[in-house]
Amino acid sequence: MIRYLLVFCLLAAPLAARAAEPARVMLVGTYHFSNPGRDQANVESVDVSVPARQAELQAVSDALVRFEPTLVGVEWPAAAADTEYARYLAGTLPPSTNEVVQLGFRLAKQRGLRQVHGLDVPGDFPFEPLQAWAQANGKAHALGALMAQAQAITGRITALQATHSIGGVLHEMNTPRAIDEAAGFYAEFLRYGKGDQQPGVALNAAWAARNIAICARLLQALQPGDRAVVFYGQGHVHLLATCVRATPGVELVEANAYLPEG
Repeated sequence: MIRYLLVFCLLAAPLAARAAEPARVMLVGTYHFSNPGRDQANVESVDVSVPARQAELQAVSDALVRFEPTLVGVEWPAAAADTEYARYLAGTLPPSTNEVVQLGFRLAKQRGLRQVHGLDVPGDFPFEPLQAWAQANGKAHALGALMAQAQAITGRITALQATHSIGGVLHEMNTPRAIDEAAGFYAEFLRYGKGDQQPGVALNAAWAARNIAICARLLQALQPGDRAVVFYGQGHVHLLATCVRATPGVELVEANAYLPEG
C-alpha cells in the first residue's frame, strides 16, 4: 500500500507543478488601422496594405512570436472572431486593413493556433450627459480643452507613422507614460459633477464595467501555463492591466519587452 502511495505521489508532483504554472498575459495597446472614427479622438492611420507596411507588420508578428503565445485575444466579439478567423485560415476572408486581422489573425496563424479569442463586449459611453452638465455648470471651455488634449494625443500617434515603423509606433504607445496618459483622460472626467449629479462618475463606471467584462472573458479563456497576447485599443490597457495584475495565477508581461523599436 505504501508503495502505491509513493508511486501516486511521484506521479502527482509534476502534475501539481504544471497546475501551479501561471498564465502569462501580454497586453498590446493599438490604434485602429482601418480608420473607423468611432472614438472621441481618432488616429488617422496610414494605408497598412502597402508592401512596406506589410513588412513592418510581419516584423511585429515575428517579434511577438518569440513570446511563444498559446492564445491570441482581440477587440472583436467572440462570434465574429471565430467566423472571420476561420475564413482567414481558409483564404476566403476579403482583404482587410483592420488591426484585428493584421495583428491578431496574422500572429495566431503564424503560431498555428486554430482559434482567436474575441473578447469584446458592448458597453455604454454616456458622454452626452457629461457634456450637458459641463454646459450648464460653466465647464464647457474646460471640457473643450480636455478634448483638444485627447486630439493632441491621437495627433502625435498619427505623426509618428511618418517617422516610425508600425512596430515603433506600437512601442511608443505601450510605454508606461503613454498608457498612464491615456488613462488620465478618463480620470479627468471625474472632475465633472457635484453632489448627486455625477456624470463623470457614470461615464467612468460604464467604461470600467466594459473593461471588467473584457478581462473576465480573458480570464475564462486562460489555462495554467498559457501565454496570451491580447491586442486592444490603447485606452483599455490601463484597466485591463490592473485586472490582470490583481488576478492570482496570472502574470502580466510588458509588451515592450518584445515589440520592435524605431
